Parts: sequence; structure tokens; C-alpha cells
Amino acid sequence: MLRIGAAMVLMALPAAAEAADGPALYKRCAACHLATGAGVPGAFPSLKAEPAALAAKPDGRRFLVLAVTRGLAGPLVVDGKTYRGVMPAQPMKDDEVAAVLNHVLDTIASADKKVTRFSADEVGDIRKAGAALTPRQVAELKAAIK
Repeated sequence: MLRIGAAMVLMALPAAAEAADGPALYKRCAACHLATGAGVPGAFPSLKAEPAALAAKPDGRRFLVLAVTRGLAGPLVVDGKTYRGVMPAQPMKDDEVAAVLNHVLDTIASADKKVTRFSADEVGDIRKAGAALTPRQVAELKAAIK
């Protein structure tokens, strides 16, 4: 009996230890931002340049996490173009948010390897601190990033 119980515990460990799959999670984002991250002019912004620049700054990192976890609403300027749409909050766990943001940095935005990748702990801390923000307030955070 003990052997079976131990085997069951060992079988459960690899599944629990698996990392979130950023490329698979990004498929949700690709519905609007496209598989390449190019976005749709006038509707959904590109993810090719700004995420890398934002991820290099503490306020930018906060904005990126909250954009995913709290959503965005209202005017948002990306690459000099104004977007007035809505991005709903994404129902993802902290490790999933980190994985999808890291996928964007590594594959779509081609961020410099010196830019720190997101961790689940960082995402959790930012999510908790920004829990009261509305999607409109999150969009307003971007304008304050220098």
C-alpha cells in the first residue's frame, strides 16, 4: 500500500512542476495581436517594440503585468499611434502571465537578453499591489512611464 501511495505521489510531481507554456498561452493574445505580434492597425497595437522597452523599466514592468491581469480601456498610445479599444483582463495564473510576457520578450519583441525576464513571484506582487485598478487606470499608467 505504501508503495502505491508513494508511486502516486511521484507521478503527480512532474505535472505540478511543469512550467507554464508561453507560446501556447500566447495563442489567446494572437487572436487580436496576431501570431507575429504585429497587431492590427487602428484596432490592436503591435507587440514588436514597446514591450521590450517597457520591460527594462520598473514602471513599465508594472504596466505590462497589469495590462494582462487587469486589462486596458481607453486611449493608449503605442508606437506613436492612439488606440481606443478595450483589452479584457486575462484569466491566467502568475506563472502563466510570466510565461506569456517572457514569450513576447524573447520571440516577438526580441528583447535584449539583459532585460530581466518575468517571474511568477514578481507577477504576483504586482498583481496584488494593483488589484484595485480599473482597466482605464491601467491604461493611464503607461502615459506616466518615462
